[in-house]
Amino acid sequence: MFHFSYNSRAVRFLCRPEDHGVIAPPVAAKTVLPEWFRKLPAIDSGQISTSNNGLTVKRCMPFLDAMMTGWILTLAATVRLEIKDDGRAVDAGWEFDRTMVSNHGAHQVAGNPKEPSPPCKFHNYWSIRTPPGWSCLFLPPLNRPAQPFECVAGIVDTDTYTAHIHFPFFAIAPDGLYTIEKGTPLVQVIPFRREDAALKVEIRAESGEEANDRETVYRNTIAGEGWYRKWARAAR
Repeated sequence: MFHFSYNSRAVRFLCRPEDHGVIAPPVAAKTVLPEWFRKLPAIDSGQISTSNNGLTVKRCMPFLDAMMTGWILTLAATVRLEIKDDGRAVDAGWEFDRTMVSNHGAHQVAGNPKEPSPPCKFHNYWSIRTPPGWSCLFLPPLNRPAQPFECVAGIVDTDTYTAHIHFPFFAIAPDGLYTIEKGTPLVQVIPFRREDAALKVEIRAESGEEANDRETVYRNTIAGEGWYRKWARAAR
């Protein structure tokens, strides 16, 4: 059983006693940053000039915060996926005593953009439990290398739904045999309070005070270091 603290409350990832130490555990998203990102310097000294501060995306807080938020649920055991017939058929195999992959009926998502790839499902053996009023967003791991598959995003009220949550996916790689190792990231789990999702919305022109606030933040941003806007402008 794993306990993670979220705003001084516990998010619990629970498995059957016989699975503990056998299936791959969930991990904090910030601990599994992509290797290319770990190797990237925050400043590329070869790019520094009077018109270029050499900043890389490693100093882009929106990019980094997206990768580091929440937890990653990983593949419980190694799976082999064989994609055939221009993506129209997907077979799966594994050496494990639990079901790892099953299929959905193609009619359930007829006309979806991933056709002709059939809808499949990874089986997950961790239950996720959150405090009252908290749900979880499950989505493909953010800003990470593409896998031969892509899971479908969803939201679950994990304060009341305590059964295992399985993850529908589409195979997106060319035809071939792919080995997906135990511990491969499947989905990123981001808890949120449902009352926050019910915020009122305003759609209008900004006031003079709001315009001044926006401009002040923007000018302070470009006058400092470590922000994506400068990097993005230099890349255009």
